[in-house]
Amino acid sequence: MKSHTVIGGGGLKLRVDETGNPNGQALLFIHGFAQSRLSWNKQLHSDLAKDFRLVALDLRGHGLSDKPKDVYGDSRLWADDINAIITTLGLHNSVLSGWSYGGLVICDYLRFYGEAQISGVHLVGASSLMGEKLLPFIGKEFALLSQGIMSTNVEESVAATARFLRLCVYEEPTPEDHYFFLGFNMLVPPYVRQGLFARNLDNDDLLPTLKKPVLITHGERDDIAVLDLAKYNAAKIAHAQTSYYPKVGHAPFWEDAERFNRELREFAAGI
Repeated sequence: MKSHTVIGGGGLKLRVDETGNPNGQALLFIHGFAQSRLSWNKQLHSDLAKDFRLVALDLRGHGLSDKPKDVYGDSRLWADDINAIITTLGLHNSVLSGWSYGGLVICDYLRFYGEAQISGVHLVGASSLMGEKLLPFIGKEFALLSQGIMSTNVEESVAATARFLRLCVYEEPTPEDHYFFLGFNMLVPPYVRQGLFARNLDNDDLLPTLKKPVLITHGERDDIAVLDLAKYNAAKIAHAQTSYYPKVGHAPFWEDAERFNRELREFAAGI
């Protein structure tokens, strides 16, 4: 595993890890709200590494990346982050695999930089919307947790975040998995969480213009971003492939890593 510091939008330092075949096609993994590059451990430490160059970042405000205030509302900054990683590390013709909020980051990138530097898009329990238009596609309990998740009160924030993580998976997680995720979730300061939630985004104009291959992966039992959100995105992208996982929640790459890795391999190899 190699670690890099990449200078993203506005000069912000981003932590990026890579492993796998340095000569293989690149897969760039983009995590979700309050998560980290470690979310993708079951991909980074899998047989994908034999054939693909596997790269995962900590988004701005997350993990070991910089966490300044007031730098989370500008879509251009998010786009610049991804572009900086692609250009600095030479990840041309990569597949962008974005989980949850990572779908928004992919849309930010595509809006400003287009598809010329990538070979495909993988949306994983992903959103293309933020704000009022997203509300019909959010699980009811998760919606009620939002204030607690953003709270500056430590006890309230930890309790809400722990419940949020339980909602991310369909089956009860092992204590090891639960506290592994809880640890890096709590590295994300309240002001970062607030900044992410405060964005108001609509990519309905962007999605129908995509030409490169798209795979939409979603858990049928997702209680964070309900299955209708995947179907909404698929309806906007006429050529998108879809893969829906029964008895899987918001994290198919973790809950059914074997299937996820196999389908990602097939998707990337076929483009």
